[in-house]
Amino acid sequence: MTRSNRSVTRWQMGVWTSAVLGQTVTGLLSFVGLAAAIEVSPTPTQIQLALDRGKQAAAQQRSPETLYTRFGNADPAQPEGFLLTKLGGLSVLAAHMALRGLEPSAADVAHVIEASSMLVSAMIVGERPDFAVNSYMVLDQEGRTIKPLTVRADGQADRWATWPEPQKFHAKIVATFRYNDFDPNARTTIMIFPAGGGEVRVLVDFAHIE
Repeated sequence: MTRSNRSVTRWQMGVWTSAVLGQTVTGLLSFVGLAAAIEVSPTPTQIQLALDRGKQAAAQQRSPETLYTRFGNADPAQPEGFLLTKLGGLSVLAAHMALRGLEPSAADVAHVIEASSMLVSAMIVGERPDFAVNSYMVLDQEGRTIKPLTVRADGQADRWATWPEPQKFHAKIVATFRYNDFDPNARTTIMIFPAGGGEVRVLVDFAHIE
């Protein structure tokens, strides 16, 4: 039995992107609650707190999307996006279920806790509707490159009506990274490589994320 399996079992027994290409920016991470590095093997207490956080958000009629761990800011010239970790995923799951008057089952919780990878989603900006096709994303931790398990990009970017010329389209790049491949405590650079050239970088500190 893995540590994740044991965490879920104990829990059951208890209480049930971019700006100008080539620019580097510091990511502003937001998450409800205290965090001390990305939790790869959450404890029963952490699991319950994450579920409670999601139910509380639903009770306040907040969108589950407000529970994502976000980077970037309101400036459209900067990269923006979010990470979805195990605890974050539990909160989002609980919020979605609570809005329908339901609660996650033990199987639902186990599915999230036993996930082998973390999702990273970033919004970047370009000049053509197809600019994001075949874009790529990696993580850099002190010179060590972590390649994604999967990566996909919007084939057709959306027009950004308020964006000044010539950059007027925005597209999403989504990648997953194995927890075993990266350091959950390290300062990390998310690097995105649009197919047309250049790169987009955003700095995040995994030590401040759940």
